[in-house]
Amino acid sequence: MTDPEKLTLLYDRFKDVCLVEKEVWKEIFMPRDIARSGPVLTNRQDRYEVVIDDPGVENTLEANIPLGGKALAAAIQEYRAHIAFIKKT
Repeated sequence: MTDPEKLTLLYDRFKDVCLVEKEVWKEIFMPRDIARSGPVLTNRQDRYEVVIDDPGVENTLEANIPLGGKALAAAIQEYRAHIAFIKKT
C-alpha cells in the first residue's frame, strides 16, 4: 500500500488494534468505504497483513503498548519505514 491517505488510516488502525489486543498484531481489517470524514461502519472490509522488517522495531512497538496510545503512535511514526501493509485477497 502506497497511497498516503490510506497509509495514515492503516497506521491508525494498526495502533488501535495493538492497544486493544495488548500486543503487536500481524493482521488488521479496514472498512472498504472510507469517506473524508473517516471510516464508515460497513460489513465490507479489506484484510491487510502487517509486515515489520526488523525484530527490534517490533520489540520497540511491543514495549510502547503499555504506555498508551500517544507513546505507541509516536513509535509507529518513528518506525514507519519498517512497517508495511499488504492487502490480502
